[in-house]
Amino acid sequence: MSRNEWAALKSPSLEELEALADQAFSALPQGFRDLCAGIVIRVDDFPADDVLEAMKCETEFDLLGLFQGRGLAQREAVAHTGEMPNMIWLYRRPILDYWAEHDESLGALVTHVLVHEIGHHFGLSDEDMEEIEQQIERSAVTTGV
Repeated sequence: MSRNEWAALKSPSLEELEALADQAFSALPQGFRDLCAGIVIRVDDFPADDVLEAMKCETEFDLLGLFQGRGLAQREAVAHTGEMPNMIWLYRRPILDYWAEHDESLGALVTHVLVHEIGHHFGLSDEDMEEIEQQIERSAVTTGV
């Protein structure tokens, strides 16, 4: 990358990070995405203060993402009226801070956080989530994406 290209770079906006999250979600295995029907994915700069307090975070940079709602394992056959949709929050500033400190692409990091938070929806183990990420990597190598 040339000096001028570096000089023109800026951190992604909320909208740009949301577009990256949408791309990451689209790259997930189809069966995995099918089970995510109704999940809302949001990007915000930081977690809300009540979230930081509930999660016992020391700083606002401690949390990269959050699943809020009732996972599939806790769902009942009949939905409760007035129940909010399941949501996944990705926190832009903590993600960018982590990205700046590690040797990982921003796309890979967003995918990792997204898979981890969706994993909470499914009640998956860390090993299950790692396998899904490896499937995505293998698919990217095979398809050239």
